[in-house]
Amino acid sequence: MTAEALSPQALDQLFRTARTFNKFSDRPVDEATLRQLHELWKWGPTAMNSQPARVVFVQSAEAKEKLKPTLSAGNVDKTMAAPVTAIVAYDSRFYDQLATQFPAAPGAGARFEADPQGALQNALRGSTLQGAYLILAARALGLDCGPMGGFDASKLDAAFFPDGQWRSNFLVNIGWGDPSGNRPRGPRLSFEDAVRIV
Repeated sequence: MTAEALSPQALDQLFRTARTFNKFSDRPVDEATLRQLHELWKWGPTAMNSQPARVVFVQSAEAKEKLKPTLSAGNVDKTMAAPVTAIVAYDSRFYDQLATQFPAAPGAGARFEADPQGALQNALRGSTLQGAYLILAARALGLDCGPMGGFDASKLDAAFFPDGQWRSNFLVNIGWGDPSGNRPRGPRLSFEDAVRIV
């Protein structure tokens, strides 16, 4: 497949003019849209096609109340008001799926199982990538995002993942952004400060 560069408008929507939103309209995000998100982000690459990310879309009032006590004080109001909050987590036993998801390397799952530290590193790295793909997929569908840390992972995991197999990585508020909640846009490092060509 020979791809062409995206239009300037598409690049703006994904990167240049896209913002981290702290405030959203009350327009709901329906299940069909959440399924569309998954249909896009699932195609992003991960090591050995391991796909360790697991996402919980927190949407109901009951689930929001369960999430609330795990949040840092500065994240409570915006998260409670967001139409959806995605808990981007990882499956600590992602390698159980490798036989079907990466058949090119028989036995890969057993190698990860024998190396718990390496498995957790892969899971965290891969779920972070997949969470970034989720953000870009949301932007591509016209949604806005507010990714954040600022939560007590042990409390969140106890509330949502009590069996310990899934573990939280970060959160993303999702909806249609209200720019009145945006801070002035922060600068970005220059090529010279952030990149080396060797």
